[in-house]
Amino acid sequence: MSTPVFELVIRNALVATASDTFKADIGIIDGCIAQLGLGLAPGAREIDALGRVVTPGGVDAHCHLDQPMNEPIRMADGFESGTRSAACGGTTTVIPFAAQAKGQSLRAAVEDYHRRADGCAHVDYAFHLIVSDPTPHVLNAELPGLIREGYSSFKVYMTYDDLKLDDGQILDVLDIARQHGAMVMIHAENADCIEWLTKKLEAAGRVAPRFHANSRPMLVEREATHRAIALAELVDVPILIVHVSGREAVDQIRWARSHGLKVFAETCPQYLFLTAEDLGLDNSYMGARCVCSPPPRDKRNQEVIWNGLADGLFTLFSSDHAPFKYDAPEGKKPGGEEVAFRHIPNGIPGLETRMPLLYSEGVLGGRITLNRFVELTATNPAKAYGLHPRKGTIAVGSDADLVIWDERPVTIRNEQLHHDVDYTPYEGIKLQAWPGLTLARGEVVWDGQTFHPRKGRGQFLQCGQPSILPMSKKSSSAFT
Repeated sequence: MSTPVFELVIRNALVATASDTFKADIGIIDGCIAQLGLGLAPGAREIDALGRVVTPGGVDAHCHLDQPMNEPIRMADGFESGTRSAACGGTTTVIPFAAQAKGQSLRAAVEDYHRRADGCAHVDYAFHLIVSDPTPHVLNAELPGLIREGYSSFKVYMTYDDLKLDDGQILDVLDIARQHGAMVMIHAENADCIEWLTKKLEAAGRVAPRFHANSRPMLVEREATHRAIALAELVDVPILIVHVSGREAVDQIRWARSHGLKVFAETCPQYLFLTAEDLGLDNSYMGARCVCSPPPRDKRNQEVIWNGLADGLFTLFSSDHAPFKYDAPEGKKPGGEEVAFRHIPNGIPGLETRMPLLYSEGVLGGRITLNRFVELTATNPAKAYGLHPRKGTIAVGSDADLVIWDERPVTIRNEQLHHDVDYTPYEGIKLQAWPGLTLARGEVVWDGQTFHPRKGRGQFLQCGQPSILPMSKKSSSAFT
């Protein structure tokens, strides 16, 4: 009997990366990919992937886990349940946010977030920063130091009273990013327009969840996107516009790209699978389950987003997982009450469903290629946040984070998901695929039926500088 050479071999895989699709065996040693080839030597364990696609484990580069909230609001998922859910949906790296409160040290926010994560995660994780109070000390000492220590991306908001920055503050943050090679993510919505519209709606008694969409029409996203692009152009620094929802913001980003500006864009499943109608067609409170910002638009805008995924406009496809229970006093019913849309916690769950939704409806639905799927869900996020090639690809030396896909009919049911939220906005959607097996650094964490806990095995990852290459004026792809 032959002596095993590898700890694990995945046999007969149809391997898909961002650039290639090929048949190979995958040999794994010490949690890393040690060899790719046909007819590899034996492994101590072997898995036959004959007839199935194998992709890199997903990198969900925009999700919220155990983020501190104002009482009584509390996120339903911490690092244990969030990474459990991620693994069962084919995601093996998550990047949530260490959020600074106004008046708080940014470093103190990072230390608090480490306490929340330590010993809990089943898969690997990194942190983005949220900068809400860019004091001189934060700008000149804390941010540069944290960037050097592996926190090389941060998010700024143009809306939400407790988070938003004015234009001068955003310019200061962008300048630090330019000096130190960091990536700035921008939530682009015009806060003053939203507040003005909200007051008008409240005065008319229009406070049901469905009016959330009326308070945030596309023009508030369009204006803020245009302004964010202008601020980045002034400083001469790349930016990433997050959770882009529809045509008007897309038009601004296409304009910027056509002028050679390094403006990258992210979108999310809610803008492909939900519409404003999911917020309710009447005054029912059930629409609170789909309150997120920007809100879902309409069917025509779904097509705009699909087109942007296919033609290279979008660099990343993230979940923006923001988990709040619907029927709970710490969730969508604050204090146990049905409240006006202004007070409904913004966000929806989606860590586990992100990759299956895009694989089924995008790849198998003929809207995007398999390689583009890998690029959007794994390779580009890893590149954007300095984790590539350790993460986001199938290559010798990379972590053995792998997904073997089962192409079979699946109907999304919340009772079968693994988050700690009491609903999914995608309930009842019929898919044609689901991860049949997820490996995190060479260990099975999901076998298609059962989750295999690895609590505490997830490692914190220090991020490097984003490996973004300059784009020509004719290019529509952020990565080459």
